[in-house]
Amino acid sequence: MHERGDSGRRIAFFGGSFDPPHLGHIGIARAAQQALELDTVLFAPVGAQPLKPLGANASFEDRVAMTELAIKGLPQFAISFADAPDPSGEPNYTIDTLHRLEAQFPSAQLFTLIGADSFLSLGRWYRGAEIPFVAPLIVASRPGQRLEDMAVILPEGLSIREVPQNEKSAADSSLLVYSIRDEAGRTAPLYLLGGLEIEISASEIRRQAGMTPERLCAGHEFLPDAVWDYIEAHGLYR
Repeated sequence: MHERGDSGRRIAFFGGSFDPPHLGHIGIARAAQQALELDTVLFAPVGAQPLKPLGANASFEDRVAMTELAIKGLPQFAISFADAPDPSGEPNYTIDTLHRLEAQFPSAQLFTLIGADSFLSLGRWYRGAEIPFVAPLIVASRPGQRLEDMAVILPEGLSIREVPQNEKSAADSSLLVYSIRDEAGRTAPLYLLGGLEIEISASEIRRQAGMTPERLCAGHEFLPDAVWDYIEAHGLYR
């Protein structure tokens, strides 16, 4: 939907399988919203990820339903269908989704919120080098993943430098700010959210759910209660 009065709004696109959406996703979104004073974080379940040819385990409809339940009552989070399955059957490409969001929110400042694991694969994304200049990246760090050598991670043709402390506008000391530059001389910020001790594996939750109800209970602590109830009621991942 296009909302009136979107001028100056700060909106982050948060795409992913959300298979299922868990408390790690909520924690990342909360940290980004607070650190960058975002007005809205758009949770956008993806139709078909190009780098995951086997697809999601749950259907798109189930993942949307679970995501809606996960963010219910959180007014700064919203569901988005910008990354819904393409009627042609083609994979969903983030650059195309961001351009759709640009048209939907023409006066807003867009950001792309991704986890560190997704950032590590950015060099393999379709037109990945263009993404930071459409919607600057907010990267959520995860335990055990090393992001020190940012230049190696970025797509070819991009360089990066850390922004000196006195140039930073964010008050959150856990937020590291970088500047990305392409070969044409364009620059864009990149924000690295540090200090996130969120280590939750959606694949492990699915594995537990695929065994017995007792094993599913082991993954319950990582899920919003409403999502747990949905999985149980619909027999997902078994």
